Amino acid sequence: MRGLIKWNPLFDSLAEAEKVFNDFLPALRNDQHNFVPAIDMYEDKNNVIVETQLAGIQPENVQISIDNDILCIKGEGERHSEVDEKNYYRKEIRRGSFYRSIQLPAHVLSSETKAVAEDGVLKIMIPKAPEAQPKTIKIESKKK
Repeated sequence: MRGLIKWNPLFDSLAEAEKVFNDFLPALRNDQHNFVPAIDMYEDKNNVIVETQLAGIQPENVQISIDNDILCIKGEGERHSEVDEKNYYRKEIRRGSFYRSIQLPAHVLSSETKAVAEDGVLKIMIPKAPEAQPKTIKIESKKK
């Protein structure tokens, strides 16, 4: 027995909804040739730090850019030719191209960004702009 599907006036059919989803969010499709890497983002006193796992992807195949405090990470992983005779039980390893765009939580100095790849983890250290760093303001007391 199938469950009821609630009618949504925005879409006449599920196929139409799926088409809109795939047209506007191609990176989120279940496509074995594109994927969106997961990230960890945190900060210390002077930097915004972004880490992502890119195991099996050569650092020279990854491009990092920052524009208007938006970090973009894109690249290409090695594509393995598929063997049709394999009877997969699961196929979850993502290969191929990837793209991730992240709004940074503070204004940054993009020209001083550093990136290090170690053990399959890409770590990007982005210095905060001076105006984004916390400031302690001393209160002056005027006596009459």
